[in-house]
Amino acid sequence: MAEPLRVGVVGAGRWGTNIATQFRDNSRAAVTALSDIADRNREKAGERFGVDSAHRYENYEAMLEGEPLDAVQITSPHELHYEHTLAALDRNLHVLCEKPFVPGIDRAAELTREIEASDRVVMVGFQRHVHPAYIAVRNAIAAGDIEPNLVTAEITQSWIESVAGTWRVEPELSGGGQLYDTGSHLLDAVVWMLGRRPERVSAEMEFYDDARRVDVQATLSVRLENDTVANIAVSGDASSIHERIVVQGDQRRAVLTGTGWDYRGVEITDAEGETHTAVDGDLSSYDKVDGFLRAVAADETPPATARDAFYATALTEAAYEAARSGERVSVRQYRHADGGRVGRSPD
Repeated sequence: MAEPLRVGVVGAGRWGTNIATQFRDNSRAAVTALSDIADRNREKAGERFGVDSAHRYENYEAMLEGEPLDAVQITSPHELHYEHTLAALDRNLHVLCEKPFVPGIDRAAELTREIEASDRVVMVGFQRHVHPAYIAVRNAIAAGDIEPNLVTAEITQSWIESVAGTWRVEPELSGGGQLYDTGSHLLDAVVWMLGRRPERVSAEMEFYDDARRVDVQATLSVRLENDTVANIAVSGDASSIHERIVVQGDQRRAVLTGTGWDYRGVEITDAEGETHTAVDGDLSSYDKVDGFLRAVAADETPPATARDAFYATALTEAAYEAARSGERVSVRQYRHADGGRVGRSPD
């Protein structure tokens, strides 16, 4: 058996500890170092993962320079992902970067180019890419079993109550609000399952702040390739956690539902109107860390790529522009073949 991958943690707060636990519990990996600017986070995470004080760092660069690592977990605030991912790539390390990748379309495009030019495995933490419910819908669309013409999608949670007073409502660190946080999972899932790039979007939002940078509620009307329309709603001020995605085709449709952060199921209705359960599963039993480690071991493309994450960022940024301007906005596209230029879809 190969030696466990030596993993350094960049950002050892609550969510960083959650992800690092998946590394610790996987035989393919070992958490050998960690960095965090908060003394208490370093102490608690070090004790939890058996990382002694000599391998706990206040400065992530000191950890990257001083530790013999194979990979890093990036669970720092969103706006720091760009800097931290580039630093890891400069040291030839594999990277699991928590969503939402990188706020800002130009930085997202630049980082995607850097990642695609590298021979390292870089995965973005969209765990829906490894869950059978989302895979089943994606496969049905790819096989032509469902020819989608309309998608409705929603996710709700009591987000603002849980994050008020944290960096997640400071746009200099978070990049935005709920749409860049839990909402990014839904935007990514819709685009990834459909296999079609978003082209234009209109949006309405309710904001937490007077500067209109931290959204709490958002509704998006998105046109994607092949004349597919998606209506997406994200609420960060709801009483419960709920997710529902309906993919409607001419003859068949798929309905994906979930409550809490664990259960996700899919029902397929066929052309005769008969409905059957395609997937009935626990989301928590399919972790993104295992998908990342398998990709590293096999030297293959990870389940959630930088290109996938780029389109989630592009759609998010266009939605913010649309909500603030009141106009329908074209979604900027990634172009690798022509030197990596980023241009807008035609109106």
